[in-house]
Amino acid sequence: MNRRLLLPVLLTAVAGLTSQAQAPRTHEFVPTRFYNTFSAAHPPALRIRPGDRVVTKTADAAGTDWNGKSVAPGPNPQTGPFYVEGAEPGDLLVVSIEKIEINRADAYSGSLLAPYAVDPSAIAQRVDREPRRITWQLDKTRNVGRLNEPDIKPPIELPLRPMLGCVGVAPARGEAISTATPGAFGGNMDYAGLVAGVKVMLPVNEPGALLFIGDGHARQGEGEVAGTGLETSMDVEFTVTLLKKKAAAWPRIENDTHIMVLGSARPLLQALQHATTDMQRWLMADYGFSERAAQIYMGQALEYEVAQVVDPNFTVVAKVRKSLLPKP
Repeated sequence: MNRRLLLPVLLTAVAGLTSQAQAPRTHEFVPTRFYNTFSAAHPPALRIRPGDRVVTKTADAAGTDWNGKSVAPGPNPQTGPFYVEGAEPGDLLVVSIEKIEINRADAYSGSLLAPYAVDPSAIAQRVDREPRRITWQLDKTRNVGRLNEPDIKPPIELPLRPMLGCVGVAPARGEAISTATPGAFGGNMDYAGLVAGVKVMLPVNEPGALLFIGDGHARQGEGEVAGTGLETSMDVEFTVTLLKKKAAAWPRIENDTHIMVLGSARPLLQALQHATTDMQRWLMADYGFSERAAQIYMGQALEYEVAQVVDPNFTVVAKVRKSLLPKP
């Protein structure tokens, strides 16, 4: 072959190999070890690149897996952590949740309203006050959860809406934080809107981000006022991307209709303050608002949800409807 022609051919071949090496991959990962803290001390379960897709599973909040086998202690044993190549402190990790699907036919829930959800006098007046774990039957074909115990009237049937209670990264400052707890790193936010189709954005605190997922609920009411959702194991699929050098103080979520910030703290007012403050920053950074304009706009456009009032920190969601945002 003519040497003048050989070099371009070789360069084209090398470029093709490099392109293939960098192409997004799909990883099928079945966890065998689970963690009860969000921490950078845990070794990566899997290394992935931005653009990669992960197909995996989660155990339920008590550590029971998709086969009904106890595989870990509670609370909320986590799948992961997933090390995202190129993620550095100061970046924003974007987790696109593509699928959350029940993978067994039962779930459990609490049966008493949580102490912070009711008047103290209501707790003192309870006649039936013993905590009980209630078993629900999950009908995937009909997409319903059924509770049919003789002493609970009337029988209850509710549509399923699978969600993840926990999506989090390793916290800052080398901390190890219980998987019962939400915070600026994400964690146990227990937001009923964390369903398939949303994007979860988390600030990166450690190299690789170290992403954890777990605590699947077949359904959960807003506030998680009975202390649990319908706790069960899940099949989960997600992809990851990175926004380099993108500041965010608190977890953010985007769905088809809203942008959201999730603030977590006690008291509840402080959680609201965190979510409100970071929403203002987001509107100024990405949507062209001045400082004063963002405040004026939020006064008339902001919506709130109480995600949960049962965890060590409570969680409030500040929301803005995308249809009300300025058009680019």
